[in-house]
Amino acid sequence: MSVHATRAFRMKLTAGNEAEYRRRHDAIWPELAALLSDAGIHDYAIFLDEATLDLFAVMKLHPGHELGPLPDHPVMRKWWDYMADLMEVEPGNRPKEWPLTQVFHLA
Repeated sequence: MSVHATRAFRMKLTAGNEAEYRRRHDAIWPELAALLSDAGIHDYAIFLDEATLDLFAVMKLHPGHELGPLPDHPVMRKWWDYMADLMEVEPGNRPKEWPLTQVFHLA
């Protein structure tokens, strides 16, 4: 049986951008959704802690897939540029990420 890799991380939204962040993701570009799927990502969710504006992302990758080349893809870079005004970002507009360590899982 193949095991799916799970990746979880935290990002940070800036104040006042909650509704716009949701709106942009509700209208995710078809080419971005296809890129993520082609990279092996499935079952991807982002949760908002409204008290802290922390975003918690959890994604599963199909066996044998890695995210390695994804950050360099033009569609991914364009999305990061589009989202940069809503959240904390690194130089180049990549969202700041803090990895989360799994401490429990019930399957």
